[in-house]
Order: sequence, then structure tokens, then C-alpha cells
Amino acid sequence: MIDADVLISNGRVAAVGAGLRADHTIACDGAWVGPGFVDLHTHLREPGQEHKEDIASGARAAAAGGYTAVLAMANTSPAPDTADRVQWVLDRGEAVPDVEVATAGAVTRGRRGEELADLAAMADAGIRWFSDDGDAVATADLMRQALVILERYGAIISEHAEDASLTAGALIHEGEVSRLLGVKGMPAVAETLIIARDLLLSAETGGAVHIQHVSTAASVELIAQAKAQGLPITAEVTPHHLTFDHTELKGRNPLFKMKPPLRTEADVAAVRDALRAGIVDVVATDHAPHAPGETEEAGLASGAFGIIGLETAAAAVNTALDFDAETFFDRLSMAPARLGGFDDHGAPVTVGQPANLTVFDPAQHWTPERFVSRSRNSPFIGRPLRGRVIATVHQGRATHRIDTP
Repeated sequence: MIDADVLISNGRVAAVGAGLRADHTIACDGAWVGPGFVDLHTHLREPGQEHKEDIASGARAAAAGGYTAVLAMANTSPAPDTADRVQWVLDRGEAVPDVEVATAGAVTRGRRGEELADLAAMADAGIRWFSDDGDAVATADLMRQALVILERYGAIISEHAEDASLTAGALIHEGEVSRLLGVKGMPAVAETLIIARDLLLSAETGGAVHIQHVSTAASVELIAQAKAQGLPITAEVTPHHLTFDHTELKGRNPLFKMKPPLRTEADVAAVRDALRAGIVDVVATDHAPHAPGETEEAGLASGAFGIIGLETAAAAVNTALDFDAETFFDRLSMAPARLGGFDDHGAPVTVGQPANLTVFDPAQHWTPERFVSRSRNSPFIGRPLRGRVIATVHQGRATHRIDTP
């Protein structure tokens, strides 16, 4: 790290040094200036669920959270399961000035888990991430076929690791809290079973697998073993799985209801350690907006799974882990940009680089109350956090800025 000014001109970093002058300035005293954050797991809900979020509102929320690029997941209606449909999402994203929007293609048609989507056509169109997120790829046979096809393109399957036969009808983690509340729980093995299956298939086919929202210590162990064997495996963890454990559900608050569920205190410690060590490669938000009637008002039993996360992610990670600047920007920006193929993002702040930047004050305290997102289903509401995004710059233009105290 150096103490310096950053000058931006014509969408690029023009100079880095002391005493630089410009017509318009952003006060960054005490803050970190680094590459804009990149999210490999964002639900933008368009097409089909625009009452929760759309590409434009999600992009604004991303900018407010320090993001300059996001990868949209495929659980929309219809799902992006053809070259034309993924191009529609990309065209909509191109019209949004706040962030770069990419999309994953669905692995199976309609994400129904019955037959493969036209993976080759989508890959020929430039798609490099594929996911049936919201569900695991339904069978080992489909997963194996998909890995064989996508390995030829250097593409990645981003896997929602959940064996639905073990989680049907479940609300929270299977453990002391589920027993206390008298509700069905999701066992940790539902996650590790799918991970183990996919690691074996990756070893056979050479296909790359990215494990989404890792939540258990056993999952961390499997991923560490796979990496030690040299398999093309990467993984992510969410800010909420780094922050909360299943005891938050004792009050039946539906804002803590998500998949995978919040796990035990020991699991939280394990995923934190894995992120520190690089066994888990990146932080991803799993930003999952829902309307109020689908969450708080619906209650625990009927409420939707998932929370918003773009606007609180950096602060939550900073609060939970207290990374140095280099590790912080690696896990939220550099590593996800590299994995996601976002070539104009995630680079060190050097002269000539595209000006996709985040200004983050690691010491500022604040409490989330309002959101730019169309939805507000966040367990961080009213929770004091340390660290705040002061400004976001995308292609040389400030897309988000707050007045410092």
C-alpha cells in the first residue's frame, strides 16, 4: 500500500502520486482505494420477477456496495438457457451504466434438471459460467455430460450444492435450534454429498467446478483435498455465512432464512479460516432480493429463502475478519475478476488501467437502515458494521458517493 492521490482521466487511471490536482475530487483520507469489487453470484431477477429487483435497480445497489461488475444468476423466468436468452440479458446489462453485467447460462433447459441446455451455443456466444443456481445440477449423469462439454471451452459450472432429497420441506439448519423450534432442518451432509459427487466428476472429466456459498467445515475439508490434488475447483463464501450462525433463528426471524442455512459456530469459524487461507477463493454476495410480503410478513414457515447482500458485503467482511487491504481486495475484487473473466476489473491501481475503483473506509462505523435495492430483506438491518464504501467509480464515472462525516 502507498499513500497517494489517484487521478482519473478519460475513463482510466492517469496518475498515481502526491499532490495531484483535478476539477472534481473525492475525499479519501484514511480510506483504501482499490479495484472495484466483483460479485460472482448476484440475483437480478429480470426477466420475470421485476417486483423484487431488475437489472437497473440491482446495478445501482451493486454500485452502492462498491461493485463495478456482477455475474447474474440464471434462476429467472424464463431462464437464460439459449444463446438468444443470454444475449438478451447481456444487452439489458449493456444499457446500464453503473456496473458491468455478465450472466451465467443455465445448465439444464428451464433449470428443470431433465436435459441439458444448449451449452455449446451459449459458450460459442461467449458465456463462460453456467449454473442451475437455486438447485444443484439434478443428476450425476447430467453433471458429467455438462462438464465434458464445457471443459472444451474452459468454462465453469457454478454449483448450488444441495441434495434436495435431504432438504425438502426443511427451513433451517438441522441441529439444536431446529429441534428447539420443532421444524425440519437441513443436514450439513446435504451440501457435502453434492460437493463430493462433483469433485469426483471433475477429477474424471477435467471440468472446472465452482462451489457456491460454502457453509460447513466438512465442505471446506473436501475442497482443500481437491485443491491439494490439483483439481480445477474454486469456491465462494457469503458475508452472511461469515457473520451469523443458526442461533439467530431462535427468534424465528425470517430475515435469517436462506439456503444453505446458517450453520453452527464451528462452521462459521471454519469458513472464516478457509477464506483467510485461500481454500475458499472469493466472497460472493448471493444477493437474493424478495418483496416484503415474501419475507418478513410471511414468517419463518412461509417466507422465501435468501437475503440481499450487495450493499453490506464489504462492511460485513471487514467487520467479521479484519483483513489487511491486500487480502480484502483480493477476495472481493482481484480473485473474482480473474475467475469470472472480467478483464477490465480487479487490477491493481496503476497508470493506464480502466478506472473501475472502490473507495472503502475500513474504520467508519455505520448501521444499515435503508437500501438502494428494490428490496430490503437483510439481516444486517440495525446491526452496527465497521467499514463503509465511500465511493465507487465505474469507467471513470462516480456511480456512488457518500458525504464523509
